[in-house]
This record gives sequence, C-alpha cells and structure tokens, in this order.
Amino acid sequence: MKTTIDLPEELLIRAKVAAAENRTSLRELVIAGLNRILTVESETESQMRRKRLLAALQASNTKPMVPLTREEIHHR
Repeated sequence: MKTTIDLPEELLIRAKVAAAENRTSLRELVIAGLNRILTVESETESQMRRKRLLAALQASNTKPMVPLTREEIHHR
C-alpha cells in the first residue's frame, strides 16, 4: 500500500544515509523501524496487563511476592 509521509528534512536525510549504509531501501528501513517500535509497545502493554492482573489477584492482606535469594532458598 502506498502512503505519503511528511518528514523533517534532517530526519529524511539521516534515514536515507542509514539506508544506504545498510544497503537497503528507505522503504525497508521504515518497515523495520515501525515493526521494532510496534513490537516493543506490544511487549510493554503485555507487561503492564500482566502487572495489573497480578495486582488484582493478590489478596489485600498479603505482602507482594519478591524473589528469594539463593541463601534464602537453601535456608528454608
């Protein structure tokens, strides 16, 4: 699908240089960048949902779970 994006000139120049240095096209550079950003956002959203779920499942009269150290595991 074709689209038009209005980019600041300095950013466009940097992007074209980066694409040339990596022997790829500006199109492929934009696709890779968007995929990377969207993947990171998706992972961040998943982590936030997980934290909210864990907080909702935790009883109000208990302390938050913390990982045990090796010494604490062997002591128990």
